[in-house]
Amino acid sequence: MPPLRTALLQSSGRAGSVDDNLAALDAAAARAAAAGARLLVCPELFLTGYAIGDAVPELAEPADGPAARAVADICVRHGLAVHYGYPERAGEAVFNAAQLIGPDGTPLANYRKTHLFGSFEEKWFTPGVRPVVQAELDGVRVGLLICYDVEFPENVRAHALAGTELLLVPTALMHPFPFVAEAVVPVRAFESQLYIAYVNRAGVEGEFDFTGLSCLAGPDGTVRARAGRGEELLVGEVDPALLATSRAVNPYLRDRLPGLYGSLV
Repeated sequence: MPPLRTALLQSSGRAGSVDDNLAALDAAAARAAAAGARLLVCPELFLTGYAIGDAVPELAEPADGPAARAVADICVRHGLAVHYGYPERAGEAVFNAAQLIGPDGTPLANYRKTHLFGSFEEKWFTPGVRPVVQAELDGVRVGLLICYDVEFPENVRAHALAGTELLLVPTALMHPFPFVAEAVVPVRAFESQLYIAYVNRAGVEGEFDFTGLSCLAGPDGTVRARAGRGEELLVGEVDPALLATSRAVNPYLRDRLPGLYGSLV
């Protein structure tokens, strides 16, 4: 199976303007497709901005709303899958969500953030309840988490045990936590033997100063691609052959003793 070329869009777009962010996504998709990517991953809440406060309820849309249809058109036009963060409305509830739409415009998976971070998110969002959401893309089993979720090793291990090979993690990592991108994410990829595409916002937005440092971390513990602090489009390879080799030589998943860990749950 050939590698899945994956593009990571590190950008904060324009807070409060879905139209501007869709335009930025369209331009990034064109660049990613020209680089041979089959998947483009965007940051947390990319479609609306993160620090939008009282506008969260107003800008929230259903998973099949107008923004989703616009993203589907982008996918078809450029021939690649797009994974994007957005505030999802479901009845009276609003979720911090991320959706994966395939190259043919078909929705493949929608995930609602389970571990909300800080008073801002706790005020505006309802936590999701499904810990493992997956889809298949070009023969690769793709899993979805959002930001703070990946900082809990249990979440990533649950994905590994469910067969996830590439974990997509849109994020809004801010100062003073750059060590999460620099150290925690590569360790998560190594200890659970999978790829992690960790895609951050960049620059200052409201009260938040985002760290950038998006990365594609491999199961061998190496960072296959790393962004700086500003706006950037990274492209890296998710290689199923390397993953299979790494899992063969690293015994973490084989050597687990679940009977000893009952106290964790």
